[in-house]
Amino acid sequence: MAVVDISEELKSLSSTMGSIEAVLDLDALRGDIAVLEEQAAAPSLWDDPEAAQKITSKLSHLQAEVRKAEALRGRINDLEVLFELAEDEGDADAQAEAETELEAVRKALDEMEVRTLLSGEYDAREALVTIRAEAGGVDAADFAERLQRMYLRWAERHNYKTEVYETAYAEEAGIKSTTFAVEVPYAYGTLSVEQGTHRLVRVSPFDNQGRRQTSFAGVEVLPVVEQTDHVEIDESDLRVDVYRSSGPGGQGVNTTDSAVRLTHLPTGIVVSCQNERSQIQNKASAMNVLQAKLLERRRQEEQAKMNALKGDGGNSWGNQMRSYVLHPYQMVKDLRTEFEMGNPEAVFNGEIDGFIEAGIRWRKQSEK
Repeated sequence: MAVVDISEELKSLSSTMGSIEAVLDLDALRGDIAVLEEQAAAPSLWDDPEAAQKITSKLSHLQAEVRKAEALRGRINDLEVLFELAEDEGDADAQAEAETELEAVRKALDEMEVRTLLSGEYDAREALVTIRAEAGGVDAADFAERLQRMYLRWAERHNYKTEVYETAYAEEAGIKSTTFAVEVPYAYGTLSVEQGTHRLVRVSPFDNQGRRQTSFAGVEVLPVVEQTDHVEIDESDLRVDVYRSSGPGGQGVNTTDSAVRLTHLPTGIVVSCQNERSQIQNKASAMNVLQAKLLERRRQEEQAKMNALKGDGGNSWGNQMRSYVLHPYQMVKDLRTEFEMGNPEAVFNGEIDGFIEAGIRWRKQSEK
């Protein structure tokens, strides 16, 4: 690569980084960090463990975000020195090392740029993810469980904290449904592009004739409700049922009736929580999920009004959005962005960042 091309490339990278820094507003983030550090240093911090956990988690996330941006700026600045040294010394190995670092910086910059596209009203929130088996019988239940594992492994790869609120196991294999939280800022904005119907095509391991089977699972992603949202729920509008938690195959995992199911009578929305805690804690978690669903319902109603005013029919996020084909060939393809991977096993193992990034860019482009 010519020296003049490198110079222009580095200027372009620096300019892009400047735009990202402006959108992230690093000075404001540092101010937020200072406030959170003061709160985290308070002697009474752990008097309220739940509030303390939120403070320390948010502090850790913001510190990591600032460190990541500062480190990337440093790498961009160092690139110029790397190329100058390689040219001065006429060292082919040093030149190759500089070009490898340049490519790595380009990729890191692209990833950070995606974060700046998360500017929706609720994008900065944590996320509640619900997965349901749809058409396809036992294959659909098995597929739903594989999707749950995929997202939990994705979160694990990024060191994101998760909490499974409720899982309803199917009789033969897999799950009927599950709800879990991804407890990190911007989880909702990031994962919301995963919402929709996922399709699996494979030779069914549950069919003794070895026939190909198509099955479906639905993914719903909601923002976690915060105190400022004011989602009022009248206790008289709720039916509360308690029952004994159970695991796969009907094996009891709880000897008390601690699981809670809430039915919101005006809307018919039903939520459950059975994650082996006390009945009071399960009810509190179920209320959080119910509030999130009511908040999303309100958001959709407002969006429908806006779409009517704009004269368009809205989007089709509820339709099929990704296809996982295991037979007769191996391919996972996003039907909106055309992004694809030829290694379904890696995808099911949590390697979905490419799909998520393409989805976020697609959504931003669609909003224009």
